[in-house]
Amino acid sequence: MNQEIVKPGVIVPILTPIDQNELIDEKRLREQIDFVIAGGVTGILLFGSNGEFYMVEESEMERALKITVEHTKGRVPVFFGIGAIPTGKCIRLAKMARSFGADAVSVLAPMFIRPTEEELFRHYSAIAGAVSGFPVLIYNNPGRTGYTLSAGLVEKMAHEIPNIIGIKDSSGDLTQTEEFIRRNRDIGFKVFAGKDTLIYASMCCGAVGCVATTANFVPKEVCSIVSCFLEGDYKKALEAQYRLNPVRLAMDKSSWPVSTKDMANMVGRDVGKPYLPNLQSEGAVYDSLLSALKKAGMI
Repeated sequence: MNQEIVKPGVIVPILTPIDQNELIDEKRLREQIDFVIAGGVTGILLFGSNGEFYMVEESEMERALKITVEHTKGRVPVFFGIGAIPTGKCIRLAKMARSFGADAVSVLAPMFIRPTEEELFRHYSAIAGAVSGFPVLIYNNPGRTGYTLSAGLVEKMAHEIPNIIGIKDSSGDLTQTEEFIRRNRDIGFKVFAGKDTLIYASMCCGAVGCVATTANFVPKEVCSIVSCFLEGDYKKALEAQYRLNPVRLAMDKSSWPVSTKDMANMVGRDVGKPYLPNLQSEGAVYDSLLSALKKAGMI
């Protein structure tokens, strides 16, 4: 198993451009891949939360993965996001991801239901076991699932399931992020900040980077936080974090996850609309997003 594909840096949960029929727009997807790689990202995550995975049919996921792997051409690793609830479907998607050239999968804890820790351990163990030797990242996002993965459970999975090699923590709880790092630092377990506002703080505790949606539209600015930190220029890294924060916080004013595409369009990306029933931001919300980008000097 190649653990080196999980490198320190910025993984972008790449947005999913769609056409008028809500099918993936191949041309725009290829352009977005080139844009984020040119901006310095060290990995691309297909069908993360801001990639609107919950809207996409499996056949379209397969098509997008084939396009991404072919177009990326090994420039950066390709991660495939899995957010299904049934264990069996997660296994099917993980096998598909491996078959069509993804470098790893990221598996969100099941939404809507509220599994016990034993059920969660068996869920992740079954998925990882079905793609033995293939890297698996845990994705902890209590804001979307309704519960958080405990530090004890993550420690058990990290130590007992060989191909679980890291976690994206979107809890926003720095103590929990610290515990994920502290309890698993003996095995080189990789922890990525999942909150764009906590990249610097998480790296101070030992995180290796972030999975940041803002890298869809200001990748250079996001990557500068991580690169400056890794170079030891902590003051510059912190200033870059403070410059990003108002932009990320402004995104919360729109319906989720509309603002990622809104802001990408604002900076000239032409990525189109979100899947229905979501709509593009309008009026005061749109103005506040645009204002945040302008005040940060990102337009």
